[in-house]
Amino acid sequence: MFESFRNIFSIPELRKRILYTFGLLAVYRLGAHIPTPGVNPKAMAEFFSSQAGGALGFLDIFSGGALRRFSVFALGIMPYISASIILQLLTVVWPYLEKLSKEGESGRKKITQYTRYGTILLSVIQASGIAIFLEKQQLPSGQHLVRPEMQGPGFVFLTILSLTTGSAFIMWLGEQISERGIGNGISLIIYAGIVVGLPAAIFGLWQQVSLGTLSLFSVLAILVFMTLVVGLIVFVESGQRRIPVQYAKRVVGRKVYGGQNTYLPLRVNTGGVMAIIFAISIIQFPRYFANLITSEWAKKLADSLAAGHPLYLLFYSIAIVFFTYFYVSIVFNPDDTADNIRKYGGFIPGIRPGKKTAEYIDNSLTRITTIAIVYLIAIAILPDFLNQGFKVGGIPLIGPRLEAALPKFVTEGFGFNFYFGGTSLLIVVGVAMDTVQQIESQLVMRHYDGFLRKSRMRGRRS
Repeated sequence: MFESFRNIFSIPELRKRILYTFGLLAVYRLGAHIPTPGVNPKAMAEFFSSQAGGALGFLDIFSGGALRRFSVFALGIMPYISASIILQLLTVVWPYLEKLSKEGESGRKKITQYTRYGTILLSVIQASGIAIFLEKQQLPSGQHLVRPEMQGPGFVFLTILSLTTGSAFIMWLGEQISERGIGNGISLIIYAGIVVGLPAAIFGLWQQVSLGTLSLFSVLAILVFMTLVVGLIVFVESGQRRIPVQYAKRVVGRKVYGGQNTYLPLRVNTGGVMAIIFAISIIQFPRYFANLITSEWAKKLADSLAAGHPLYLLFYSIAIVFFTYFYVSIVFNPDDTADNIRKYGGFIPGIRPGKKTAEYIDNSLTRITTIAIVYLIAIAILPDFLNQGFKVGGIPLIGPRLEAALPKFVTEGFGFNFYFGGTSLLIVVGVAMDTVQQIESQLVMRHYDGFLRKSRMRGRRS
């Protein structure tokens, strides 16, 4: 392990990329502590303490605490992710964008530019909604989230300007990391926002043990549970379905090509962490807009869309199913794969080349993606279960009887923090595996030993 780290810093280009990545992530963390003018920090801390375990508390984890402090980076990277989702959806239904996506590098640059414009537009909309929402909030103690002397159109304009600029800057940081650093910049920014809260979560757990509110046995149970969840994530994320492919011999001049057996690796979770990140960003929109409407039905809708409630779990699961299949269809095209196999004289034993091969690959991918969806839904709803249980009482007709029949730990949870499982852990482990694999490939390409000497990590990007 120590020799592998030494090898990393002995390669000038790789060392430069890693230090550049750490430098930009440090800039991101610094910006998360620059407050937006006009906000009462103590009132914001009290407000978010009351929202712990809810949607705002969940989004605060992804912003690395920037939302709690209401810094200039409070919106985080979510507007960029939402804009990417919209552009990818439009690519399927809008012929112009579909044509751009097939034009190679030039088309990709135009779509990226449209995504940037969409990020700015969504940031303005979200920032204006947040500013209006904060002005209306008053805590039971009588404190206002926005200082009274700052309230008015000036505060709304200043908030829109600050948050939109911060969101655009985060987008730029992510693009620079992807281009000049190591790993996927957007994923690493989300990773940094989650990991930065782990020390505070561990310290809070230690305080609970010291005060006697949590037993040492419970802590050991949490650690064992975390280990099992991490093991499951690593097992599924590195899992593959290997389809055998045979290549016929070809004689070109005096040389003989082909005549070998190989495999087409299909990842179990081809969509990776992006599918679940898309689902998270989309599922927050209905409750966000419901909170902006001051009416009784909107309040009931917002409450029913809170984490742990049946409607929230239903929409969340549907979003995961949709974005998993949708993202897989974008990153992997069975027709192109079958065509490439045929061009190079390859075939799957027992399957005719061409259309039959594409159908076989598509059916295989659909089956393993179904397994991935079950795994993603289980991982996604795990934090709600650990933290506050499933609020089944809201289910029409059978809700109260079902709540009375189920054990208390099902309906009330264990009070565990989000960090001890679920989506956050999935993103952390997934991004870490991607980054380690990229560093590993750089080391192997330069004839150095990587982190895994005996057996290389099977490619998550295959």
